Amino acid sequence: MEEQKISVGLDIGTTKIVAMIGRKNEYGKVEILGIGRSKSLGVHRGVVNNITQTIQSIQQAVQEAEAEAGLKIEEVTVGIAGQHIRSLQHSDYITRANSELVIDEEDIDRLINQVHKLVMLPGEEIIHVLPQEYKVDGQAEIKEPIGMYGGRLEANFHVVVGQVSSIRNIGRCVKSSGLELEGITLEPLASANAVLSQEEKEAGVALIDIGGGTTDLAVFKDGIIRHTAVIPFGGNVVTEDIKEGCSIIEKQAELLKIKFGSAWPGENKDNEIVSIPGLRGREPKEITLKNLSKIIHARVVEIIEQVYVEIKNYGHEEQKKKLIAGIVLTGGGSQLKHLKQLVEYITGMDTRIGYPNEHLAGDSDDDVASPLFATAVGLVMDGLKRQERKRVEKEVEAIESNALEIETEEQAPQEEMVHEPKKERRSFLDKLTERVKDFLDNAE
Repeated sequence: MEEQKISVGLDIGTTKIVAMIGRKNEYGKVEILGIGRSKSLGVHRGVVNNITQTIQSIQQAVQEAEAEAGLKIEEVTVGIAGQHIRSLQHSDYITRANSELVIDEEDIDRLINQVHKLVMLPGEEIIHVLPQEYKVDGQAEIKEPIGMYGGRLEANFHVVVGQVSSIRNIGRCVKSSGLELEGITLEPLASANAVLSQEEKEAGVALIDIGGGTTDLAVFKDGIIRHTAVIPFGGNVVTEDIKEGCSIIEKQAELLKIKFGSAWPGENKDNEIVSIPGLRGREPKEITLKNLSKIIHARVVEIIEQVYVEIKNYGHEEQKKKLIAGIVLTGGGSQLKHLKQLVEYITGMDTRIGYPNEHLAGDSDDDVASPLFATAVGLVMDGLKRQERKRVEKEVEAIESNALEIETEEQAPQEEMVHEPKKERRSFLDKLTERVKDFLDNAE
């Protein structure tokens, strides 16, 4: 049983691959037992483009985490992101055969399954169907319709769509690394679980996760996810700009960005200069910090403006949809100096840096509570939730089978009907995971 309580999050990013092992302690907080990271070589903008290199990087990260925790990893919860992810709003309804009966799980399942039949572009698959609010017989703004009477049930949905091949490639990498897929989660959702509080989600908040290859956005309001987007720019583009602008190699550009980079050019004096060793016998290069921050500033402004367009698309400017809690920045790119001030300046919204320590045990390593690991912590939490759900389902099944044995002569199937859909209603990501698993098994 002890083994079962452990969950492993695998964050396959563009710059790094992180394997994180965690479990719940007696206070319900997440305790991180081991963490492994390796340089990601086969991923570009969140999409796998070299399977062999990605497999090697995954194995390296997993071995490191296993060594630290002293445990063997078998199953992992994987995050998916990448520029192929898009989202759309969709409304749908069902007419119920008998309005004398109350609405139950089965009706909601029917409605959600109907959304899944939406015609997508070739090669696309629906990843998430997230109900926003329901309407029963025209009565709007219903959060939970179960138990109500009504003939027509409709709902607004937030539908997240992605490329099937990209998801299968991630599945293939995980399987070839000798691991089992326990679940697949959308990365912006995982990061949001790790760094946002329930109050922020209620008040309205935009989570911006600035990674190496992509910038992920998740907008919450009234505790419900309202909008998601993946912008195909991240910290790597900034490094690339420094490399081009200063004519230096990538490694030096990355170090310059981390050590001396700032998103606010006004802050550096004209006479602040960094000297960079030249390549093999060449003269060292001198770069002014003012120029460096001008290069960074130009690109970061572009990224933030694109994200702000998405926030406006959600409808932030309408009074009813206003994001009171503002913006939360997380991911490795959020550690850039003066980024918070720049975001506030461009958007006019309150901003904070999100650290994934909200749900972590008090004695966690400071390293783990860095914005760098927000997605990995979120994936561990997601894995733990999924295990908890499976356990509850098993208990329900056990109780049902006992009840059936005891009351064989009575009509016990009625009770079974109530619980059946619960198994069906496992998140669509679980179903997607099953489909990816089946595909991989058949492809062997």
